[in-house]
Amino acid sequence: MITSIQTNKPAAPSGTKRRLKIWLFVIALFMGWAIYTFITQLESQGQAEIKLAEVQGKIDVATKQMNDLRLQVERLNDKEYIEQLATKEQGLVKKGEKQIVVE
Repeated sequence: MITSIQTNKPAAPSGTKRRLKIWLFVIALFMGWAIYTFITQLESQGQAEIKLAEVQGKIDVATKQMNDLRLQVERLNDKEYIEQLATKEQGLVKKGEKQIVVE
């Protein structure tokens, strides 16, 4: 005959269950904090990207203005351009020329 030995394991004591519940509660609190932190960082990143895009736009505008001013400075060093400005915008004439005003 085969005798089987039955070992009666006592049910988990209530202290073990209590520690497990506390551990799960701590883990849940930590995960909640981690998720909250992650979401707030995503919001901050989105706002930073918006600000970056605005500043990049301002830089592009300033760069375009700077290039336009450089072109204007180069033109002002050209005698023909200065002559055109003097005759068209200022109404000046060369010696021997007469100005015709169309009304």
